[in-house]
Amino acid sequence: MTTLSIVIPAYNNGRVIRDTMVSILSQRGVDFEVIVADHSSTDDTAEVLEEFSDDPRVTLLSTPAGGGAPANWNRVTEAASGRYIKLVCGDDILRPGVLCRQVELLERNPKATLTACRRDIIDADGDVLMRGWGLSGLSAPMSGAKAVAKAVRAGSNLFGEPASVMMRRDVLAGQGGWFAEFPYLIDQATYSRVLLAGDFVPDPEVGATFRMSAEQWSVVLVKAQSQQAKDFHEWIHRHNPEAVSRLDVRIGNARAAIMARLRKLSYRVLKRRMG
Repeated sequence: MTTLSIVIPAYNNGRVIRDTMVSILSQRGVDFEVIVADHSSTDDTAEVLEEFSDDPRVTLLSTPAGGGAPANWNRVTEAASGRYIKLVCGDDILRPGVLCRQVELLERNPKATLTACRRDIIDADGDVLMRGWGLSGLSAPMSGAKAVAKAVRAGSNLFGEPASVMMRRDVLAGQGGWFAEFPYLIDQATYSRVLLAGDFVPDPEVGATFRMSAEQWSVVLVKAQSQQAKDFHEWIHRHNPEAVSRLDVRIGNARAAIMARLRKLSYRVLKRRMG
């Protein structure tokens, strides 16, 4: 069995996906496969990916149009065969050594189902907006239930975007794959289900770069994210009251509202930066 599967749900990433692929394929110290599915992009994403078709570690797939992000995320995940899995979006970058380090963390902690690292957040031009972001309150190993409750109370995804996270693939599959009932929280909702099956172990290093675009900070999106965060908090409490309390939900909902206002401010700042 392959140790690790890196899965990439690509969509209109032609301008940056070459950098994403190079950052992955240059990793050392662990055997891995890379599975990429182009979700019917309208730019040159598919053509750029063909540059990597001769690498035996790379499998190129296509996903028919429709179904949104969940369709492509599950498409690449279902094709994976590794013991561990990391999803990397087609415009993100992995830092050297992150794959080997995170595999070793999960190997040394057999009860851990998920690890996550800090990441730098950049704008569309590659300028750093925030350095070493993430893992607030998650600096030590803990039960997955405790980690989930901390994230709910924070009203925020403390684990980061998928490029920061590595999971046990069998646990992810056992939980039904990527959980899309709350589309804007597909990552955090999925992490939570995986974590409730085991423990969390942190990777304190900066291991990934997440690219932010102005569209991701739109006012309409911020409002939808805030409401879905509250809906998710209610859902996770209803299904796991022993892990996430009613007090956790109330605190998390209040903080999610504050985070929404902060995101609106960040959106205005980003729009000015981009002219």
